[in-house]
This record gives sequence, C-alpha cells and structure tokens, in this order.
Amino acid sequence: MPTPSPDVSDIDRIRARLAASPRPADLAARRARVDALGANEPLPDDVHVQPTKIRALPAEWTATPGADRDRVILFLHGGGYVSGSLASHRHVVAQAGREAGTRTLALAYRLAPEHPFPAAIGDALAGYRFLLESGFTPERIALAGESAGGGLAVAAILSLRERGLPLPGCLWLSSPWTDLALTGGSLDAKASVDPLISRAYLAELASAYLNGTDPRDRLVSPIYADLAGLPPTLIQVGSAETLLDDALRLAGVAAAADVAVTLQVWPHMIHAWHLFYPEVAAGRRSLASAGRYIRAQLDGAARD
Repeated sequence: MPTPSPDVSDIDRIRARLAASPRPADLAARRARVDALGANEPLPDDVHVQPTKIRALPAEWTATPGADRDRVILFLHGGGYVSGSLASHRHVVAQAGREAGTRTLALAYRLAPEHPFPAAIGDALAGYRFLLESGFTPERIALAGESAGGGLAVAAILSLRERGLPLPGCLWLSSPWTDLALTGGSLDAKASVDPLISRAYLAELASAYLNGTDPRDRLVSPIYADLAGLPPTLIQVGSAETLLDDALRLAGVAAAADVAVTLQVWPHMIHAWHLFYPEVAAGRRSLASAGRYIRAQLDGAARD
C-alpha cells in the first residue's frame, strides 16, 4: 500500500480532530467553536496587532516587519454569515499579510440572525470606504474573503460597481460560498470527505442570513450575477470541499464575463483549510501562493 502524502496525512489529522468535536446545536456554542479554531493559534512575536473601530464595528490592523504601509488586504472572515470573528481568523490574516508584504485590516461585520442580509454588505462597504478615507488608493487594496466572506467580497464589489465607486486592485477568495440556493453537485459528492460543511448546515445558515431574500439574488449568490468589470481575481478551493462547485462555477461565470480569473484547486484540502496552516503544509503553501498573487497584482496596478 502506498504511503500517504504529507498533505493527506496533515489534513487527515485535522479531519479526525474535527470529528471528535462535533458542531453543537446552540448558536453561542457554535460561535465559540469557530472562534476556537483560530483563537488558540499563537501569533508570531513579530506580528503587530492594532484594534480599531469602523462605524462602531470592531476591526483590526495587523502588520509584520517589512509590510508596505501603502498597501492593504481588507479581509472578510468566514463562518456562514452567523459566526466567525477577528479572533477566529487573526492568524490567517496576519500570515496572508506577511506573504503579500502588506498591512491587513480585518472587519467584524455584523452577523445573522441578529443582522441578516444586507447588513454584512453595508459593513463591507463601510470598511472599504474607511480605507479610501484613510488615504489608500483603490489599486493598492486587495479585497479578500473566506467562505461566506468570499461571497460577501464579491457582493461588495458588485455594490461598489453599481455605485460607480473605484474598485480594488484585486480579489482573493478562499473556499468561497457563492450559491445560497445550494445547487452545486459537490454538496453531495464531497459530503463524506469534508468534515466542516454539509448541505443541511448550509441550509440553516442560508435561512438565517437570507431572512426571506431570494437565494438567487446576485448580492447573496454572485454566481447568478453579471461579473463584468471585476478586478483580477484569485480563487482557491480544496478538492475535498462540499463547496468545490461554488468555486468552479464562480470561476466560469467570471471568465465568461472577461474577468482575469485564476483558479487554484488544492488536492485533498477540505473547506477553509487555511485555518489550519500551522499544521498543514498545503495551507502554508496556499497562503504563500495567495501572497505572491496579491504582490504581483498590486505591483502591476502601481505601474499602470
């Protein structure tokens, strides 16, 4: 029998750990579980963290030595629109900024069911406007999001486009949730290998966020949108994700609209595998790849 690759061994250890700690039914306990995925990861000593507020919303700057203070990643965390926080993704955001050579600004947008659609979009736009008002030029901003945050990032871009506002230099989407109508075939095909996300759980999350909104509304499910004019976009997804089809179809819709889209499918990786990068080599490599992409795009925008 062939020896499993390091990537397979790494992610199988994460699978086993997640299986040993099943998702609780209580919302507060669910939020605490998601926060613990990142809050227990220590930050390197050279990461500088600075809390701030954006229109009363908690937000957080991070920076590492050598970060270009004129460039920034605006990051929207995952959590299905009902969980996730600054704490859950702090380690990922800091590492992404290190790899990209930028500062980062993570935003604690309002969550459902207390604040359903479109509250999160308004908060994402407020975060972007805050950067513009702080002196960042659009072409020096990378807008990023994971899972629900990925869909939210695209919705924010569409909202900016509709308002005639300048768009950021690039998009980075990891494991994006882009179809709240839940029509992707991988929801069932990958159900046995993705320990984080299932069709039933996504249906709960969608109901809480939509609050009666059509799940095919372009601002909640951007695969149904006209994506023309979006900035260069990197999409990263794991081959073992239930949301694999959401990423593949988004890439297709973007490409058909003449968007410069780069799709990376990472073998064996589960949903939101970046969260586990300290233990998963493919998580480290994928963050390094995203960093190189962001550097290249923001460098190119600065030269144009």
